[in-house]
Amino acid sequence: MTNVAFVALAAGLIVGLGAMGAAIGIGIMGSKYLEAAARQPELMNALQTKMFVLAGLIDAAFIIGVGIAMFFAFANPFA
Repeated sequence: MTNVAFVALAAGLIVGLGAMGAAIGIGIMGSKYLEAAARQPELMNALQTKMFVLAGLIDAAFIIGVGIAMFFAFANPFA
């Protein structure tokens, strides 16, 4: 395998594993939010705000990974 193939494989792994991790993280966070809102409905607004902030941070980590993968793919020093 050439260096370009390794870079393509690494970029695919970065994006794929990042997407999987973000999806699992948001799924777990959403389920815990629903559990907490069912237990204490009076805290629903505060919990919802915190949930959306955390969802944005989880997605931001994935988008940073996509940016790094695109940097590796398009600014490849081996090509």
